[in-house]
Amino acid sequence: MFSGKPILIVTQRHSTMALSQLSILRSALYRSLTVVGRFPMPECTSLHSVFRNGHPQDILRPSSPHTLALTRHYASKKSKAKGKGPQAKLKINTDLVEDIINLQEVKQNMEAVLQSLKEDYSRNLNIRTSPGALDHIVVSTKNGKVPLKQLGQISMKSPHLIVINMTGFPEVTTAAVQALRESSMRLNPEVDGSIVRVPIPVVTREHRENLAKLAKEFSNKAKESLRRVRSDAINQLKKSKDGVSEDTIHLIEQQVQQMTDGYATDIERQLIAKTKELLG
Repeated sequence: MFSGKPILIVTQRHSTMALSQLSILRSALYRSLTVVGRFPMPECTSLHSVFRNGHPQDILRPSSPHTLALTRHYASKKSKAKGKGPQAKLKINTDLVEDIINLQEVKQNMEAVLQSLKEDYSRNLNIRTSPGALDHIVVSTKNGKVPLKQLGQISMKSPHLIVINMTGFPEVTTAAVQALRESSMRLNPEVDGSIVRVPIPVVTREHRENLAKLAKEFSNKAKESLRRVRSDAINQLKKSKDGVSEDTIHLIEQQVQQMTDGYATDIERQLIAKTKELLG
């Protein structure tokens, strides 16, 4: 019978040969990674230290702490969820593109649309009545359009009655009455000589709902105006494409679209707030 010692020697001899072959494969592997992936070949532990207690240990473990791990990192569910969030807002230095388009002017035009909507809401959709509720009424005269408050003296006689004294300009009384009737406030004025009485409708649920519908109409008109501002800006941008890189044009278009989206959101917020106020 053979003792166990020669068998152990044979095993170690075969292991040493296998480790030598692995060493050759290791060198070939790292050379291929260096050429294809442009990764530096790390220093590895020597073969003398890979055999512990008769077993091979960590043959290809890099000995340098600065060596990059050649692994592919897969996105976790958490990182994927973050990727679905809103992208960071794009900001372009307006001074650098002023020769192509005046972004500040585009912003001002969009701001003007928003402010106009706020004024329409304030003047036309107030449940509480006051003499100032008629300030926006404009009368067509021979000398052009003139605000009603410049032609007559407006006073509040009761919570449900506004009186307009047209003694100063009696010749435009008929035109003033017509302007009141055609206003968005749905008024039905009564004429007594140069005195115009304007009954204020009782605030019923139906009246509130009508005002809410009117608020929606104002909002839609504001969005249309906003789209026109955007369209004008894009058309101006397209005319300036000569001599400007496509990347620059694309970035400016993104900036204009972000501005449009921002003001569209503001318009929607105004509508929601006004509707809540009107319907109670």
